[in-house]
Amino acid sequence: MNRNRRLFVIIFLAFLFVVILITIDMARRTTAPWNRRKQVERALPGETQSAVDGTAIDTTDLDTLR
Repeated sequence: MNRNRRLFVIIFLAFLFVVILITIDMARRTTAPWNRRKQVERALPGETQSAVDGTAIDTTDLDTLR
């Protein structure tokens, strides 16, 4: 194997390793669509159905600057 080919293989493997690390990082930070309801239930434990519908949550009542 000549020097240019060895250098190409090393750079290719380093690039592949970086792409795999970025992919794993993105996958950990992303919520799958089928897990979103569970995430809302953990954030708002008492208001699961109304939090999903958005009907019982009135955000204008939470304003403290009045």
